[in-house]
Amino acid sequence: RIGRLQTLERYGLAREGELGVWTLSERLEPVMRELGERGDIIKAMHRALERRGEERAAGSFVIGSGTEGEPVVGRLIGKRLIDELGDRIGLVIDGVDGRVHHVEIGEIDIAKEARIGGIVQAGRKPDLRPADRAIAELSHGLGEYRPSYHRKLIDFGDVHLPRGADADAFVASHVRRLEALRRAGIVERLGADRWLIPDDFEQRALAYDARRGRQANMRILSNYDLDQQVTSDGATWLDRQLVSRNRIARARVGFGEEVTKALEARTDELIRQGHASRTPDGVVRARADLLATLQRNELERRGAELAKEYNLPFHMAEAGEQVQGKFSGTLQLASGKFAMIENAFEFQLVPWRPAIDEHLGREITGMIRDGGGIEWRLGRVLGLGL
Repeated sequence: RIGRLQTLERYGLAREGELGVWTLSERLEPVMRELGERGDIIKAMHRALERRGEERAAGSFVIGSGTEGEPVVGRLIGKRLIDELGDRIGLVIDGVDGRVHHVEIGEIDIAKEARIGGIVQAGRKPDLRPADRAIAELSHGLGEYRPSYHRKLIDFGDVHLPRGADADAFVASHVRRLEALRRAGIVERLGADRWLIPDDFEQRALAYDARRGRQANMRILSNYDLDQQVTSDGATWLDRQLVSRNRIARARVGFGEEVTKALEARTDELIRQGHASRTPDGVVRARADLLATLQRNELERRGAELAKEYNLPFHMAEAGEQVQGKFSGTLQLASGKFAMIENAFEFQLVPWRPAIDEHLGREITGMIRDGGGIEWRLGRVLGLGL
């Protein structure tokens, strides 16, 4: 026991005032908790690599990536729940920079959707939550938030709901957020309809999210692994890298080296498929409409397969045509995520965007625009181009 106390003393977490009498620092519990969490993270990173039969030096591990500086791009190799509430997800990303990163996010749905082996990007989420902003505005000058008052403002039209949202559920989502912040000691519940909101509420809410890893968000760049992308007939993440003027920087080791080799293999495959050519001096030239052509090819193939499965004709939407029907679901292709829109006569596949999710199972209407965009009758224009 004395040896343990002496170890804590070296870290400034204990002090011997007089012989045999020790005082523990107030920082002991949070510091030990943080060290325990760090140990769990490192074990998770090792396990993710072991499942792939790989091993990396501990010096290549980076914890807490994506919350500042450049976003992390790489292969998703591990996912895990961080707390018992299930509102924090830990991601292990084998980065193109040759390092292995651990990132915490709070976006449960997208974390579930991301496939192990796919390509993801984790970056900073700098803005205040809309719910926190609304709570701060409604409590300004009063120091209190009242759900009943929030509901009345919605009824009077002074607060506008997100399209398709239910007023009671919308207000209830703000109360759930306040419950989480109450447990963190940031706000106080005075009654069923009264919440005490501090003057520095916005800053403390942001700091709370930062501590819980919610300043990092994730974007799925491709749910196909490198091998699948190399032989795909669709417009892959590798293809976008090949035609980009600003290719992502890659290390010469680890996943960065794998991406370099995959780009070379994909180039050979595009030449084999007739989408590119190599000049006598070794210069590769791809067709100008490479991405659009590849995406169309994949949609036609997948559409024909689904037509047989659902016994419903597939129609490729063209510029100037109207898209109308029930939004019945989504599917992941090499070219990205697509929404299936069907009516009594046919179905179409159009690039998915988050704003249409709330209309799943309902009729939606839009117009295909030149350049691949769709003008939805949902109150906004969504660009669907590459």
